[in-house]
Amino acid sequence: MQKFLRFSRNRSTSVEEIDGETLRSTCLLRDTLTEAEVMITVKLPDLEITSASAEFRRSYKKECLDFGDSLKKVIGVRVGPGMLKIVKGLLDESTDCRQLRFMVEECCHGVILALNKNMLKGLEGQDVTNEMLTEMVKANIRLYNRCAAFAPGSPIVEGIEPPE
Repeated sequence: MQKFLRFSRNRSTSVEEIDGETLRSTCLLRDTLTEAEVMITVKLPDLEITSASAEFRRSYKKECLDFGDSLKKVIGVRVGPGMLKIVKGLLDESTDCRQLRFMVEECCHGVILALNKNMLKGLEGQDVTNEMLTEMVKANIRLYNRCAAFAPGSPIVEGIEPPE
């Protein structure tokens, strides 16, 4: 009987309002090789990260099972312009676990998208055109590649340069 190599991956990011001044963003990753959860809390209105935690229950990379106090470095970072470069610099200097950094970044993107949902709600009841959605993505480039409609190859994002 022939053996087939299989790989599956599920990743989700959720944001919940804890109280009127605090958001919690959680990124869950479960695939054939990894099972992990990263959680950050963000204080409004400054969008400052006030806490961060992670648990890697399973990983093929040893450095992801023991990343020490690396996450403490992101406390105080503000979610917004420049955050990806800051998070990369802080975590890359203290751990080789790239998945940890990626998941923290996903949590931050989740916060931004949650705060921008009102922009999408404002389109309800309107005849929405591709041009309207294209302008919306241009105005908030963090929407790029965050869902299938705004993914590369979609006519909505045609001609838009992806963010770095």
